[in-house]
Amino acid sequence: MRIPAHSVCTAIRDDIVSGVFERGSRLTEEVLARRYGVSRVPVREALRTLESEGFVVTRRHAGACVAEPTEQEAADLLEVRMLLEPLGAARAAHRRSDAHLKVLRGLVRLGQERARRGEGEDLRSLGGWFHETLAQASGSPGLIALLTQLRHKTTWMYALEPPARPADSWAEHGAIVDAVARGDAERARALTAQHAERAAAEYRLRRPGRESAAARTGRVRTSQHAVNTPSGRH
Repeated sequence: MRIPAHSVCTAIRDDIVSGVFERGSRLTEEVLARRYGVSRVPVREALRTLESEGFVVTRRHAGACVAEPTEQEAADLLEVRMLLEPLGAARAAHRRSDAHLKVLRGLVRLGQERARRGEGEDLRSLGGWFHETLAQASGSPGLIALLTQLRHKTTWMYALEPPARPADSWAEHGAIVDAVARGDAERARALTAQHAERAAAEYRLRRPGRESAAARTGRVRTSQHAVNTPSGRH
């Protein structure tokens, strides 16, 4: 069975974002094909996609390598995300389905409950699902794709500190959902812009090379896997 290139692309992207492949390191087709248990054809296609997304660059005499974004590029990325997320919320106010609204309200309830219990790791995952669902509710495939890519790249370039007052953060999420439910696009846009601006203060730029070699070795060992089925994460 031929493994779809998008499955291989997801696997390589995940390993870049998590730091398995360090910035500037070479990505050879042969090694990647062996790592994921696929032929070189889907690897080649995946690398082209990842280059278009900015995760990979092609260098003369070196071939495909993990990109090395500058601090300015990282700052620009975060600014673009802060501009597009309010647009997505405004569109969601007009285009969301009942199913989107149900999921968003459920995530807010869970987030508020976890915030009261101080369960930080769960809150991080729930926050990601919330913003992903809000983007999906925009009903705009192009915007959804852009926001998805921005989330991946933000995770790659930045470490996110837990909010000092997680209950306040989830109250903001709840207010955004209320505006979306009422079809109030301008309020949804304004609330999301305020939320994004506050959240931006919690991002800390990752400094490559600070991890110990032992930590990197352990992560590579546990993350190696064959690609057999498409992933639903991205």
